[in-house]
Amino acid sequence: MDDTFTPLENYGVVGNQETCALIGSNGSLDWLPLPYLDSPSVCAALLDPERGGLFSITPTLKFQSLQRYLPNSNVLVSHFTTAAGECSITDFMPPREAGVEHRMLLRRIEGTRLETRLKVVFAPRFDYGRLQPELVRDGTRLVARTGKLALALQGVELQVGSDGVARGELRLDEGEELWLVMSWAGTDKLPTPKGCAKLLEKTVTFWTRWSEGHQRSESVHQELCHDLAMRSGLALKLLMNPDSGAIAAASTMALPETVGGVRNWDYRFAWIRDASFTAQALFHLGYLREATQYRRWVTRILQELPEVSGLKPCYRLHESVSREEGSLEALGGYRHSAPVRVGNLAWHQTQLDIFGEMVNTVFETTRFGEEMEAKTWEAVRRICDFICQNWGKKDRGIWEMRTPPRHYLHSKLMCWVALDRGCEIARRTGRHAPVAEWQRQAAELRRAILERGFNRRLNSFVQTFGSEDLDATALLIPIHRFLAPEDPRVQSTIDAVWSGLSAGPGLLYRYRADDGIAGTEGAFLLCSFWLVYALSLSRRIEEAEQVFRQVLTRVSPLGLMSEEVLPATGELIGNFPQALSHIGLINAALHLGIAKGHGHQGPPPQSEGERQAAS
Repeated sequence: MDDTFTPLENYGVVGNQETCALIGSNGSLDWLPLPYLDSPSVCAALLDPERGGLFSITPTLKFQSLQRYLPNSNVLVSHFTTAAGECSITDFMPPREAGVEHRMLLRRIEGTRLETRLKVVFAPRFDYGRLQPELVRDGTRLVARTGKLALALQGVELQVGSDGVARGELRLDEGEELWLVMSWAGTDKLPTPKGCAKLLEKTVTFWTRWSEGHQRSESVHQELCHDLAMRSGLALKLLMNPDSGAIAAASTMALPETVGGVRNWDYRFAWIRDASFTAQALFHLGYLREATQYRRWVTRILQELPEVSGLKPCYRLHESVSREEGSLEALGGYRHSAPVRVGNLAWHQTQLDIFGEMVNTVFETTRFGEEMEAKTWEAVRRICDFICQNWGKKDRGIWEMRTPPRHYLHSKLMCWVALDRGCEIARRTGRHAPVAEWQRQAAELRRAILERGFNRRLNSFVQTFGSEDLDATALLIPIHRFLAPEDPRVQSTIDAVWSGLSAGPGLLYRYRADDGIAGTEGAFLLCSFWLVYALSLSRRIEEAEQVFRQVLTRVSPLGLMSEEVLPATGELIGNFPQALSHIGLINAALHLGIAKGHGHQGPPPQSEGERQAAS
């Protein structure tokens, strides 16, 4: 590996729910978009160590480091050991609840043994490395400024070089403490050291109260991963927009699915298809407020749709951000993987599965007891009517293929889910709907899936109608209760996918078919968790537990996960941390725990279509 780049598993993430920063185990802040998660970056050394911008605090001598989070929090501590002494750096971003007026990142440096010398480098680069700000002194502060944008640093004396980089050295004795404060768009009223200590206390209190205040799920597989499930919840909280409840797919952009490849996407958007699994994960971990907030974001989109056909696969976190996909020439890419893409073309695509996700989320909402508004029901009706007219069409599918549209089995499955759940919502709530027509269309869909989506030679459901390509989404057939877990076709599909898409112990590829994009990709962590989920539903508990233990070895030392894993080396690749990976872990742990008898939750109420599947 190119040692100018920090491996993803050696990064910790901190944030204030409006944006996130990635800080390496070497003490370097290498990724920070401001003021929001989907804003342009001010530090992007993650994508280009030379031109991206950074803010590093690193021992001058050769060192060993260890990172950890303060218990039940998103406050990161990096401990450094050198031949001369030891020190630690505590990094955090105070949330709004701490009473801060501006977005700030605070770095507390403590000497813990003997003497430590540190080098400080402050080299922010605005707008994804395209703007080099002027560094000017403003009293005790150093201000990086270009136009109306300003980033202030307080707490350290640095010398500005001709290259626009500020550098300096610090010497800390045992017991000595120093605070460095970086503030966006606020160069006045920065906190004193005493004020910094109070902000740390308030930030820790905010996270620990949030973590410990929820109703702990007895169903999560406790002895295997209770702490990892908690860390996954904390990671999801960082990615959740505090105003809308939308959850970003990841905190980063353009991290490659294969080193040196071109599969480098911007994931700082909220995807509709994540909705029902996310709501389930949050609900069962006891994050009731967040689950409700997230579901309301989804239903608000439904209510505001002028036309059902206008539903998009993904949505911006902030309206001021461009969705259009482009590439950044100013950055070389993580481990030289270009192009560095910003924006995402996926929002233009037709992906029929998202309509099923929408209706299923409303179904889950009513199942959890939340009242359904009239506007939401009207939107569900329009979606189901739309599905009746359009389920037979081709689309791009869940994996957002860049090949010509095809008849993707997963899209048909989710269209069936939309109609099935729509009928059930109408039955339970007494709402008026053309239920007979929806049921007729759902039955026709079922026949099409069973007849055209199941390959008898492979003895498995496949990616597209009439193909011989396996796809991990076939594992969702029992999860969405289209067929009962014990159905022979489900069991043979699990075995075929597990064998045919295996990427090593506990790992699966999404598929092996042509997707219209050059290069290859790694093993997709979410698919491993789907396998655990499907095996758990099938009562194949020992196999489920084996896969679960294997995939947990791929989690970073801090309990974080990216989108994918390189099977040959075990390295994390793809955007990081990835919401779906953490959602997958939570749901897999939940259902494995239930299968092992650790929880008391019975199965959810079945719809008529589900009862047919079970029979």
